[in-house]
Amino acid sequence: QVQLVESGGASVQPGGSLRLSCAASHLTVGNNCMSWFRQPPGKEREGVAAISRNGISYYADSVKGRFTISRDNAESTVYLQMSSLKPEDTAVYFCAAATLCGGGVPSPAEMVAWGQGTQVTVSS
Repeated sequence: QVQLVESGGASVQPGGSLRLSCAASHLTVGNNCMSWFRQPPGKEREGVAAISRNGISYYADSVKGRFTISRDNAESTVYLQMSSLKPEDTAVYFCAAATLCGGGVPSPAEMVAWGQGTQVTVSS
């Protein structure tokens, strides 16, 4: 059974940085489109970043230049490096897997596996 486990969420001040990790079991991260989503309080889940099978990265406009997605195939782990964090980045962050990225960050409906989420709070 595929399992995705996120970690690294925390409370940080605006302008700070965090790195989220997503450890995958029974799934080869290099053979899937691995994505990060977030769900702010009271809002719908939205795509943040994705990395395709061949290593191409995609980002939502709201995080371009601030967030970086990467993966370690040997460790079966996907990362989301977040910098210059803003209060509007506050959300529960989810790791998810899909077969293909389709040229961008997939929609939540396309994902076939999800992690349980990790809370990121950006506040002074």
